[in-house]
Amino acid sequence: MATYTALTTLRGREPAEALGEALEELDPAPTGVGVFEIEDDSGLWEVGGYFDAPPDEIGLALLAASWGAADFAVSEVPDTDWVDKVRRELTPVEAGRFFVYGSHDADKVPEGAEPLLIEAAMAFGTGHHGTTLGCLRALDRLATAGVEGQRVADIGCGTAVLAMAAARIWPNPVLASDIDAVAVEVAEANVRANDLEGRVICVEATGFDHPRLAEAVPFDLVFANILLAPLVALAPDMGRVVATGGRAILSGILTRQADETVAAYRDAGFEVEHREEIGDWVTLTLRRDAEASS
Repeated sequence: MATYTALTTLRGREPAEALGEALEELDPAPTGVGVFEIEDDSGLWEVGGYFDAPPDEIGLALLAASWGAADFAVSEVPDTDWVDKVRRELTPVEAGRFFVYGSHDADKVPEGAEPLLIEAAMAFGTGHHGTTLGCLRALDRLATAGVEGQRVADIGCGTAVLAMAAARIWPNPVLASDIDAVAVEVAEANVRANDLEGRVICVEATGFDHPRLAEAVPFDLVFANILLAPLVALAPDMGRVVATGGRAILSGILTRQADETVAAYRDAGFEVEHREEIGDWVTLTLRRDAEASS
């Protein structure tokens, strides 16, 4: 059975979220609604609805006009087993010593690699995206240089692939947090699948706002693979919780956003130790060598 999508764009988070809520009231009702910021510095947000039957295009036009959005683009999507499709197309990823794979590729894990199992159904954070790949490479570089993280956190962990990578190579438990409860459940499932229970502790938190994170301060290393705005907002807290001489590995940053990110973290006492660009994305390894500027 075919399904349908209806997508539009508009400026600003608040009107986008309001349009998403209004879209849920359409008849026939969508089976799901998504509201996402477009990661190109345009200020545009995408609002999409997913339908089991053709949506009411007149209703969509009225909603778009009411919220100042572009006309909805309606498309028919063929019935596809997306998990099976992703499984066929999602090849393993090698990032230094780390090998990220799905269970269908378990026989391909190289001898001596640090394996990280992420199922195809949990494709965000598999290592195929330049941000995750960059963070894994940054971790591998630090470990190769002799760095050993005693207190490590993964903020905005998603699948927890970065936390699990650190737990594979260093002895102490790693904290993994995400603002989204579903992401935390996904992270916990991945931790179990990789036999890392007790080695990676998953919590639901906004930034560092959780007792388990507060107890672990100061950190030797913090991963934050999120987006520009939350990364910049997190900079003062990062300067507070990362030990002098400690590091932050940051990504989710478009290359043209790197200077703004670096400036915010320089004010928090960090300097760039390494920068890697993969496609349109940059990964920054920062070292905290000073107190935050007042």
